[in-house]
Order: sequence, then C-alpha cells, then structure tokens
Amino acid sequence: MSGFVDEAQVHVKAGDGGAGAVSFRREAHVARGGPDGGDGGRGGDVWLVASHNATSLLGFRDHPHRRAGDGRHGQGKRRRGGTGADLEVPVPVGTVVRAGGGRHGYGEVLADLDGAGQRWLAAHGGRGGRGNARFLNNRRRAPAFAEQGEPGEERWFDLELRLLADVALVGLPNAGKSTLISRVSAARPKVADYPFTTLEPHLGVVRVGGAGSETELVVADVPGLVEGAAEGRGLGHRFLRHVERCALLLVIVDMAGVDGRDPADDYRHLVSELKLYDPALLRKPRLVAANKMDLAAAAGNLARFRRRHRVDAVEISCLAGTGLDRLKKELLKRVGMHRRKEKDSPAPVS
Repeated sequence: MSGFVDEAQVHVKAGDGGAGAVSFRREAHVARGGPDGGDGGRGGDVWLVASHNATSLLGFRDHPHRRAGDGRHGQGKRRRGGTGADLEVPVPVGTVVRAGGGRHGYGEVLADLDGAGQRWLAAHGGRGGRGNARFLNNRRRAPAFAEQGEPGEERWFDLELRLLADVALVGLPNAGKSTLISRVSAARPKVADYPFTTLEPHLGVVRVGGAGSETELVVADVPGLVEGAAEGRGLGHRFLRHVERCALLLVIVDMAGVDGRDPADDYRHLVSELKLYDPALLRKPRLVAANKMDLAAAAGNLARFRRRHRVDAVEISCLAGTGLDRLKKELLKRVGMHRRKEKDSPAPVS
C-alpha cells in the first residue's frame, strides 16, 4: 500500500466549555454566605499547522478524527475551571483546506498552508458556563443555578496536498521522468519499461554548482499523463495539482519515438492536457528535455520536432547520462530568474 496520500478528510472537534458551578459559602464565621460558584473553563481550539515533518496525508486516512481538550468545570470559592488544551494538527506544507461534505475538491477553499509554520484555526473551543456567583443581584440573592458550557465547534474538512517544488517533470508514461530524477538527485523512484511505473509523486533535490556556491532545486516527478488525463483517464490526472505551484515545467519527450509514436504529437497532447486542467499552467515557463538521444531515430525526430514546435529543447539521454549537466544549469538559470522576480515583486497589500 502506498505511503503517499494527497487527499484526505479530517473531522475536527474543539473542546466543550466547562459548566459553571453552583456553590454557596459555608463557613462558620460567615453568616448567610452568598453564592460563590466559579465559571467553567473555555474548551481548547483545533489548529492545522503546516510542518515539514509531515510529508503525506496518510495519517488521516484511517484516523481522521482530531479533538481538543474540554474545559474544566467551575468550583466553589469562585474558582474558574481550567482552559482545555489546544490541539495542533500537523499537515504537510502545501496543504489546501476545503469545506467538507464528503466530495474531495468541490468545497470552497478555506485555507492554503503553503509555508512552514502557517497556522489555521479549524475549530473554536466552546465558551465556559457562568457560575451562580455571576447571577447575584438585588432581586436574586441566592441563585441556585449556573450555565452549562457551550459545545466546541465540530466540522469535516477536505484536505488536498499540492507539492511545493521548483520544477515539475511532466511527460507521458515511459518518457524517462523517473530515470531523470534518479540521475540528477538522490531520489530513487521505481524505474521499469512498462507504463505507470510511477504511482505517486516523488520529490528530489538537485544540487548545482561547486562547494561554496552550490544551489539546490526541488524537482517533482509527477505520474505520467495520457491523452484524456484532464477528464480522468490514466493516473496522472490525480496529480496534476502538484504542478500548479512549481516555477518551471520540464516536459520530458521520448525523442526516439518508441512504439512508433511521434514526439511532436506527444508534446501536443501534453500541452493540451495541461490547458484542459488549468489554462494558467501554460503561462508558466516551460523547457523541453529531448530524452533518449542516444537512440538512432532520435536525431531525425528532433529536427522535425523543432520545425513543428518552436520551443527550447535540451538534448539528453537519461540512460547514458549525456546532457544532464547542461540541463541542470539550464534549470538553475530559469528557476533563478523566477526566484529573483519573486524577491523583487512588491508584497501584497493586506
């Protein structure tokens, strides 16, 4: 069973407020002791907190319920009940919270926890009830009642994880995405010569440059897209959300045309699926990696590809390891431009 889960539901229940106390002073030296019941404590809140220590939503699949502590009841001598313990629920950085209802992805977006340490209040704790001392007045000298605490909020939410990466690898099954990420990073995804080897996204860290000037890029290997993926065919449609946050799309094209495929048609299908899923994806910077250039048919296919699609293409062979240094430098240059642009952009006005 896979350890990566990018959709889940969570049920949060904030703590109930404690009840107020009904109490009267009973001391030998105090005649006609009045009411002295204290208030109940407030229930604890439930917070969702983005954490790098959480890498998947797997923990919510079998155990979706999370509950904060209840407030304690009030006591005599006007002693207030203790506040219930807040509950912080760690979720992976990049988690989107939607209004629940049992159908993933259709509810309103309530929070986008895309930075480590970001917190979102998922459920308010209930207010504590007032003790009978709070109801003393000139007309009511001995109130024999108190308030019950209010129940804490209780809600279902849909959680959706969108990976945070500098570069997203996009391609058809068997284009060489998993082999590429295994050659340029320490990630070790499953690699085989049959479709849909990648059943879940993988993140790899690519290091470019020498000691003292080394730069790191985070690369996401997304399961292969087939024609019709945006409508739900194949496996890749479930993971298209993971390319939304990246700075650069690296499109891997099998330039050898294995099984008689036309690389130019493959590229057109990929671009079409991205557009159908979200037209904004086509506005992202895009680079083509022409893979399997060590095979005989690749050179001719690449020439026809360039005539048909006027896009940047870096010639590589993941199997032979050729062209990978140039590809890494090109990725660094383009991601660096994006980072500088983001750094220079004015902060949004709140």
